[in-house]
Amino acid sequence: MPDIRVRRVRESDVDSVVGLAHELALYEKAPDECHLTSEQLHRALFGPSPALFGHVAEVDGVVVGSALWFLSFSTWRGEHGVYLEDLYVQPSQRGTGLGRALLAALARECVERGYQRLEWSVLNWNTPAIGFYEALGARRQDEWSVFRLTDDGLAELGERG
Repeated sequence: MPDIRVRRVRESDVDSVVGLAHELALYEKAPDECHLTSEQLHRALFGPSPALFGHVAEVDGVVVGSALWFLSFSTWRGEHGVYLEDLYVQPSQRGTGLGRALLAALARECVERGYQRLEWSVLNWNTPAIGFYEALGARRQDEWSVFRLTDDGLAELGERG
C-alpha cells in the first residue's frame, strides 16, 4: 500500500513543484508560456514577505501533485478567501483521490482561518477537470469573464496612466 500524504510545500519541494507547473502548461497546450524558475518560486514561497502558498501531494515520498494559492479578498463578504492559481496531479496519479485531498486541504485552510471563499479558474475545454470540480460541489461562475493585462498592454497602460 503506497504512503500518500498531502502537506504544506517545503523549500526542498521547489524544484518538483516547478516541474509540475511546466507539466501543467504542457497539459494546457501552452508550454511556451510557462517561464517559472526554481529561483522565482522559492522567492515567492519563502522570501521575506511571501504572498504565495502551496501544498503538495506525495506518494512514497515523491511529489506528484501540487496546489499553489494566494489570498484574495471579497469586499462583499468583508473577508479573505483563497484563490487557487494551479492545481495539478500527474496523469499516472489521477483518480487516486490526490486532487480531492489537495482541495480538501485548501478548504480546511479556509475554514480554520475564517476565509469565505475558495476560487479558481479552469479552461473551458478541460471537461475532465470541470466534471471533477462539479462533483465536489463547486459551482461554475458563468456570469463573470476573466480579463488580463500582460506584456505590452500592461506596460503601455502603466506608462500612460
